[in-house]
Amino acid sequence: MKEKKGLMSKSGIFSDAGAQARRVGFWAAVLMLLAWAAFPASWTLPPVWGAAEGGDEAGRTLSPYFVVVNGEPGVDALPLKETRAEVDIAGVIADVRVTQVYRNEGRRAIEALYVFPGSTRSAVYAMKMTIGERVIEARIEKREAARKAYEQARDEGRTASLLEQHRPNVFQMNVANILPGDEIRVEMSYTEILVPEDRVYTFLYPTVVGPRYQRPSEAEGEGAEGWVQNPYLHEGEPAPYDFDIRVALNAGMPIREAKCGTHRVDIRYEGDSRALIRLHDTERQGGDRDFVLRYRLAGDAVHSGLLLYEGPEENFFLLMAQPPERTVLAEVPPREVIFVVDVSGSMHGFPLDVSKRMLRELISGLRPSDCFNVLLFAGGSMVLAEQSLPATAENIQKAIARIEEERGGGGTELLPALERAMALPRSEGFSRSILLVTDGYVSAEPEAFDLVRRGLGEANLFVFGIGSSVNRHLVEGLARVGMGEPFVVLREGEAAETAARFRRLVQWPVMTRLHMAFPGFDAYDVEPPAIPDLMADRPIVLVGKWRGKAEGAVTLEGLTGAGKPYRMRIPVEKARTAASCRALRYLWARQRVALLSDYNRLQPSDERIEEVTELGLRYHLLTAYTSFVAVDSVVREESGERTTVKQPLPLPAGVSDLAVGGMAPMGSAKMLSLARTTAAPQAAHEEAAPGVAGGPDRNGAAEGRNDEAVEPSIVGEKRPAEQARWAIGAITAPDGLDEAEVRRVVAGQIEVWAACLDGKGIAARKGDRVTVRFRIDPSGRVKDVSWSGLSGETEAFRRCLEQAVEACRFAARLGGETLKVEVILERMNG
Repeated sequence: MKEKKGLMSKSGIFSDAGAQARRVGFWAAVLMLLAWAAFPASWTLPPVWGAAEGGDEAGRTLSPYFVVVNGEPGVDALPLKETRAEVDIAGVIADVRVTQVYRNEGRRAIEALYVFPGSTRSAVYAMKMTIGERVIEARIEKREAARKAYEQARDEGRTASLLEQHRPNVFQMNVANILPGDEIRVEMSYTEILVPEDRVYTFLYPTVVGPRYQRPSEAEGEGAEGWVQNPYLHEGEPAPYDFDIRVALNAGMPIREAKCGTHRVDIRYEGDSRALIRLHDTERQGGDRDFVLRYRLAGDAVHSGLLLYEGPEENFFLLMAQPPERTVLAEVPPREVIFVVDVSGSMHGFPLDVSKRMLRELISGLRPSDCFNVLLFAGGSMVLAEQSLPATAENIQKAIARIEEERGGGGTELLPALERAMALPRSEGFSRSILLVTDGYVSAEPEAFDLVRRGLGEANLFVFGIGSSVNRHLVEGLARVGMGEPFVVLREGEAAETAARFRRLVQWPVMTRLHMAFPGFDAYDVEPPAIPDLMADRPIVLVGKWRGKAEGAVTLEGLTGAGKPYRMRIPVEKARTAASCRALRYLWARQRVALLSDYNRLQPSDERIEEVTELGLRYHLLTAYTSFVAVDSVVREESGERTTVKQPLPLPAGVSDLAVGGMAPMGSAKMLSLARTTAAPQAAHEEAAPGVAGGPDRNGAAEGRNDEAVEPSIVGEKRPAEQARWAIGAITAPDGLDEAEVRRVVAGQIEVWAACLDGKGIAARKGDRVTVRFRIDPSGRVKDVSWSGLSGETEAFRRCLEQAVEACRFAARLGGETLKVEVILERMNG
């Protein structure tokens, strides 16, 4: 069957060449294509329109783009009409049913694609599809098999739905063959544990996925995320579908207060421990921001206790134990901090400079009663002392002076360094923490995760990721298995605040030297396998399986923050069982999947992929390798004529149009604000936090790679064919510098350079050539910018171009010298 797929663009929905010509004008399209054809094949142009399904993506960025919803007549560009959530909270378990309503108000059959977020802790365990009176329960399949079944049903004219996971918190729903007048409801169910922090419970319901960016090279490998090409509405445009949420809160204990600071809600209390929270009618367009409900129990209590679920094949338990009250600072036991610092070649320059500044803050902030040690590692390792030193002024100065001597160089061997740090003699009576400082470009075998997990009872692990392109998979994964916290420092100005956050977290241990046991209770597969010192006022949470009779006890022993013995015994016979306890099987499996996924991001393994797949199939869970598919048995669309529509998303509240598009190097947002003076639209870029386009999760980068420029995308309206455009011509680079790297970095910044060259009083014409010269120092920074070939230069132009060129960043070259580079730019039309 022939399928007609819609091409979403910034100007609407195009299903064929004729519709496209009607939208942009035939001759304008021809001129645009001729202008593109004039460029050599080696030159890369940013995309102007969103890519057609199955089109040639070579050399193009994968970026979100804007859509103006006035596309092809007869096609419903907004098939998602409503999304709502019904939330039941029973004790510490939330069960959520999400309903998405799709309705085709156009005159042609469509396939709808909708990207939406989920909780990072959710276990998605069920889906069903309703068409009129028919209800089709979805089945869990391997990801490839589910997609094949969906596509076969779609091509045969049957209505089908497919739910896939792109990330643990990003999902995609596909619904095929929605006929004109159809209303199709798809329900997804998930569950999660609510773990209070500082005795406050938080339920978060994410509503919209923010724009992301992905380089073409990343899209070719495993884990490619084509969903980043999703269309977005412009800044300030409301969600194009109704949003609703209702929460039935049964806390199991008296509720002190419940509040929602993100949306207007109506709260009705039904007794001491129950409340019904409804979204106010004025918030039906509130799907552009997360819904956050916070509540406290009376007396600031924490819902402690043991839950059991006895299944037909396996039994599961969940323990949540409230820690003791904090003690006064004078009674807090002394701390032992082992600083493990990466001084390898990839840390040379900016990452190591920031590390030194932060370590000065941290080491100088130790109390006189504390002790510490420093382990520096690259290809090998060295320690400041074989036993931790008292935090005297003399020892602190000695450590800082030793760290200051480092310049960075050599390979990176994390596993031997962690082994040595954990084997250092422990100071009795001290609360030990290990603080790892790295950019994440390390030789970090999965054995490093195993080592940290085995040593949980001996020390907490906190991980500081330093640099402009941190390997977050490693930083966050190690912190998770070490039950510590990840910290990321992207810029020089963040070092002091990050150090202060760490000090606030570890200065007041709640419990130390924790040990758990299960006398008379046959527990196994317990997560986590051990408990480190408890540094924050949050409960201890264990999930696991058990065999035999529900008898015996779970015990926890340790020392309070004042160093006094602490013992908690929870009899299994008094454990609570309820209908919600069935969720324990999903929650345990989700915990194990998350752990295996952390390992797999570090080093992919077919065995772990098979294990995650088996867990998904066995426990009926959505994972990266298993999907839900529901297929109607009735053939409803026989013509084969349909249009694929990507449901456009609202930009998250507070996010500007600058978030849609590619990413320019550091400082590009400032460059564009200086350069944007001409009436013609320019590319807009913005350096942003990870998780927003312009600040992607750029993980797993090659060792030694520094901040890397990537190719930008155009945002806003289409660039007219007659608008000036500058292209990169010849590049002169000395030995020791890869010309391809220079071209790649300049390509990522070309729109910002062009904004300076097309404005600021410069009257450039077609065929004009500009030679830009600059030098790159060993750290990869640009300086001494000059140029020739222009006339009529103004002070504003000089300032604009100098700052635009200096914003480029190149890979550091250890022991290298400053290199001179020459780049020729040519104006292609005008």
